Amino acid sequence: MEFIYQFVWIVPFLPFLASILTGLNLFFFPKSTKSLRHIWAIFSICLLSIALIFSLNILWQQINNNTIYRYLWSWIFDKQIDFKIGFLIDPLTSIMLVLITSVGVLVMIYSDSYMSHDQGYVRFFAYLSLFTASMLGLVLSPNLIQIYIFWELVGMCSYLLIGFWFTRPSAANACQKAFITNRIGDFGLLLGILGFYWITGSFEFEILFQRFNELLINHEINFYFVNSCALLLFLGPIAKSAQFPLHVWLPDAMEGPTPISALIHAATMVAAGIFLIARLFPLSQALPYIMNIISWIGAITALLGATIALAQKDLKKGLAYSTMSQLGYMMLALGIGSYQAGSFHSITHAYSKALLFLGSGSVIHSMESIVGYSPNKCQNMAFMGGLRKYMPITGTTFLIGTFSLCGIPPFACFWSKDEIITDSWLYFSSLGWISWITAGLTAFYMFRIYSLTLEGYLRANSNKVFFISPISIWGDLKYNNLKLEFISKKNFILNKSDNFFNMDENENQKENLYFFSDIKKGLFPKESDKKMLFSLLVLTLFTSFIGFLGVPFPQGQLGSDLLSQWSYPMFTNSIAVGNWSEFGLNAINSLSIVFSGIFIAFILYGPVSFSPQNLEKKFEFFLKKNFNPFFSFIYNWSFFRGYIDGYYEIVFVEGTQLLAQFILFFDEWIIDGIVNGFGTITSLGGEGTKYLEGGRISSYLFGLIFCMILLLLFLVLFGAMF
Repeated sequence: MEFIYQFVWIVPFLPFLASILTGLNLFFFPKSTKSLRHIWAIFSICLLSIALIFSLNILWQQINNNTIYRYLWSWIFDKQIDFKIGFLIDPLTSIMLVLITSVGVLVMIYSDSYMSHDQGYVRFFAYLSLFTASMLGLVLSPNLIQIYIFWELVGMCSYLLIGFWFTRPSAANACQKAFITNRIGDFGLLLGILGFYWITGSFEFEILFQRFNELLINHEINFYFVNSCALLLFLGPIAKSAQFPLHVWLPDAMEGPTPISALIHAATMVAAGIFLIARLFPLSQALPYIMNIISWIGAITALLGATIALAQKDLKKGLAYSTMSQLGYMMLALGIGSYQAGSFHSITHAYSKALLFLGSGSVIHSMESIVGYSPNKCQNMAFMGGLRKYMPITGTTFLIGTFSLCGIPPFACFWSKDEIITDSWLYFSSLGWISWITAGLTAFYMFRIYSLTLEGYLRANSNKVFFISPISIWGDLKYNNLKLEFISKKNFILNKSDNFFNMDENENQKENLYFFSDIKKGLFPKESDKKMLFSLLVLTLFTSFIGFLGVPFPQGQLGSDLLSQWSYPMFTNSIAVGNWSEFGLNAINSLSIVFSGIFIAFILYGPVSFSPQNLEKKFEFFLKKNFNPFFSFIYNWSFFRGYIDGYYEIVFVEGTQLLAQFILFFDEWIIDGIVNGFGTITSLGGEGTKYLEGGRISSYLFGLIFCMILLLLFLVLFGAMF
């Protein structure tokens, strides 16, 4: 068994090898590599599949043995400094290895079809393998230095993949935004690492935790300094996992290819922050103020992400804000000490969100042949609708992913999210209310996305030019379809355009109309091919059954589910699950708000209206009369991303530009002005003096005598005054 653990380095090495070989061949032999591109894709998939098999073996050994293994080698050795590299194997590591490799393999299989017509196909697989290898190296790291190295590699890969289509300005801006935002968190992480090294004298997790607890018990450390270092340390996960206020990069990251969106949101980029907080849980658990900060940041992020997702028209951005909200749930769970619930939700959410993103990619892939390749068209839910009858497998799998993310039993996220909501109520009622309300909002916006995408009828159909206005979040689908109704091409003579007219923020209350006149005639969406459907079906199995790992057994005692037994060597849940009757009552509490959100979404956006016509009119009149300002505020809040991006634009972007202009002015007119002023004065003085040099001695004598007389007069007058 130990023999297997000694060769765990093979797991990150295999995808790293695939990335290096693919990249080198693409660089030195571009033509031959591109001609054999499918072979290189199969090569990458095979190596990662071997890593998956190895990870499953390690997980099985952990289940049977429940032992922590560490293997370390000296990297930099000195009298005062001893840096080591190696790997750490425990239940958290083994579960994350299986999660990353399984999602990575499925994303690669999916990408082989999704990216088949892209010119950067080989480059994409090289980046994808490097991304997976970086995340695998991160979860195997036994110390903070090694984690920081792979942390930066994960950030670099995300920069490359978000900006994969770098010729598109929006993609280039998005990858820069993600990179700069994460640099803020990474700088804080580096300062926190150095601070704790100064306190404990070690980067190794085991030694660091042990020394920190000893110093804390003996009151030998400064309380404020320790909390400051811990806050800086957790600034990295806040940025990487898109927590408020460093969440602004996540929606723009959707500019990358859809398979990358699935990998970032499921098993790599955003999971890195949650993993680091889980890894450092013994450290934060000893600092109650930091735990409170983490829990409240998570709660605010969960609610903020859910409210912003309410009125998104872009399919991928709606799912992106959903990820932000669910990451807030995980952060909330870790902040209240519910280690098992937070870790469990990261697993269930990973498979569910990977399923939803790959399902959205299948939908987008089918819409591209109808509305074009612009993200403003093929990702816009206003063009979709009724796709389930054209794409039954994609529609069914997307519905299962929606059920799971909403927290409907028996799907995966129900078991983890319900546990977080229950623990939040027990910890602090305000956090319980926030998590409960967020669950209802999640159900509403997810079924809104599902209804607008897959139910109703196709709104981008064939031979007509049409206007679209933003879809109201409170109007029913019948009313929305009237706004999206096709207008005959004979009635309007419009020039073809590929771009949206920009929405005027000063007139956002008005109906803003956009037009698209290049819709392909007579085309309908088609189901994706077998490779893409294979990934969707496998992820559907995970989404349906992975949640049963956390189902409490009838005895209802702490640690009475499989997941807590596996994670026992690290930590068990700090709040007991309770018996089945208590579990049922807690489930009814969370399901009540979930089904309320689904019901409202189905009434407003569903394909069938249950209200009689006169009742529907009265209901619309009631909304307009009493709640129109409220709903307008919610819509504008969601549409403009909570106005946070606007404030950041004013404060940071425009503020930085003003500061740069002021520095430029100061440099040109003050610093350079003083130097140039002395030069100008000297030049003018010399220019004026040269006219006095006529070469006549009589003139020189006259000037000398005249100046002496003036000097004497000045001295006489000055002496008379004093």
